[in-house]
Amino acid sequence: MNQNYYNQLLQNNKEWVSTKLNADSTYFEKLANGQQPPLLWIGCADSRVPANEIIGAQPGEVFVHRNIANMVVHSDMNMLSVLDYAVNVLEVKHIIVCGHYGCGGVNAAMSSNTFGLIDNWIRHIKDVYRFHHRELDSIQDEKQRFDRFVELNVIEQVYDLAKTSIVQNAWKSAKTLSIHGWVYGVGSGVIKDLEVNIASNSSLEEVYRLKI
Repeated sequence: MNQNYYNQLLQNNKEWVSTKLNADSTYFEKLANGQQPPLLWIGCADSRVPANEIIGAQPGEVFVHRNIANMVVHSDMNMLSVLDYAVNVLEVKHIIVCGHYGCGGVNAAMSSNTFGLIDNWIRHIKDVYRFHHRELDSIQDEKQRFDRFVELNVIEQVYDLAKTSIVQNAWKSAKTLSIHGWVYGVGSGVIKDLEVNIASNSSLEEVYRLKI
C-alpha cells in the first residue's frame, strides 16, 4: 500500500471522529454501551456496496456479514456463527440478503473459466444456475440474463436461510424474524425489493421443515 494513501486513511479517521464529536459529544460513549441492531445484512464483499451507507443507517443499526456473491452456504461456519449470534443474542427482527447487479462472482459462475481457489465457492452459485437454467437460458439478451441470475441467486439465498435450524428454531420459539431479498443497482444507487419475504417455514417444501 502506498504510504501516503495509508497515512491519509488515518487522517480521514481523525477528521471523521472530529465531525461526529462536533455533532454529538457523547456519540462514541453511546456506541461503547453495546449494540442492539434490528437488522442482519448478508451482502456481497464488493467494495461498491457499503451496507450502512446505501440504506442511510448509522453505526449500531446493522449487523453485517459479507462474502463473495452474498452466499448462504450451509457448511460455512463463519456465516452460521454470524447468523446464530444475530438471531439468538442480538435478536434481530429482519435479515436482508442483498445482491447487486454486475456482481463479479455471479458473472464468473456464468462461464467455464477457472479462477483458482475461488472456483470452489463459485460452484455454489453455479448450482443456482442449474436450478433455474430453463428460465435463464430462455433470456436471449446477455445483460438481462446476468441481471436475472443475480436476482435468482438472492432469492435462493433467502430460502437457504429459512432452511437453517437457527432460523427455524427462532420461528419455533415465536421470535419475530423476517427474511427479505434485495438487489442494489451499483450504477443507479437504487435498491430493488425482490418481494420475497419469509417469516415462517410454511413457505418451504415439506422436506425442509424441521420438526423442532
